[in-house]
Amino acid sequence: MKVGIYGQFYHKKSGEYISFLLHSLQQYGVDIYIEKKFYEAFTSENQVEKAYQTFESYHDLDNSFDVFFSIGGDGTILRTITLVQDLDIPIIGINTGRLGFLATIQKEDIQTAIAKIVKNEYAIEERSVLAVTTSPENEDILHMNFALNEVTVARKDTTSMITVKTHLNDEYLTSYWADGLIIATPTGSTGYSLSCGGPVITPNNNNFVLTPIAPHNLNARPLVIPDHTIIRLEVSGREDKHLISLDSRIATVDINSTIIIKKAPFTIKLIELEGESFLKTLRKKLLWGEDKRN
Repeated sequence: MKVGIYGQFYHKKSGEYISFLLHSLQQYGVDIYIEKKFYEAFTSENQVEKAYQTFESYHDLDNSFDVFFSIGGDGTILRTITLVQDLDIPIIGINTGRLGFLATIQKEDIQTAIAKIVKNEYAIEERSVLAVTTSPENEDILHMNFALNEVTVARKDTTSMITVKTHLNDEYLTSYWADGLIIATPTGSTGYSLSCGGPVITPNNNNFVLTPIAPHNLNARPLVIPDHTIIRLEVSGREDKHLISLDSRIATVDINSTIIIKKAPFTIKLIELEGESFLKTLRKKLLWGEDKRN
């Protein structure tokens, strides 16, 4: 078995868990590759029994990898997909962060998780991805134009609202007067969209959701649409620029540019271990059922 390991940040408190992960993988004779910056940060603070092979970018990887470990929180998984992209490498998240809708393996359960992975006691969930193009082309997103959670357009350098003229499959929908507009996947429905009043969508649904951010037209509500819909946005406002974010990556776009958002031609594969499920995670993270009357 061949695995990759990535962490966005190294925290001293997680050092013992990373060491335990490496030791556990070695016990099964796993071939281990670690992202270079993360490896250097870890080895500067900890002694390692052996040297590990490293990688730096998507171009150093291929589909010979069996599993990709993401060490951190959900934000780290969103960074991990920029490395994996369309290589079809299954990802599993070890949660050293806080909430963890995507990074579902707790630090204390590493050994059990690895044993299940080695024995192939897991399922793979394919998660839809959003792809973005702009006219004129924007260099900041041209080569990394996809998002697992959401694509958001938002105001920049102003307290004034922006207007987001929205078309679905070339049919005019509405113009949102708001701080911005979120287009979320089912995966992203438990993220920014949820905090703005959007619905939770289970991962196996073939839908996207449009959620306005603080809309001035108060009858504007989140809208669930089929994921084969092509979304066209045109943003206007008092400033010359506005923001577009793809998960955690932000770019500046000229006002009156045309933004096209549609389903990407590839999916991100997340590992779900036996005994885990999206509904179980939902209950645990949103504290459903904590009412004593249940």
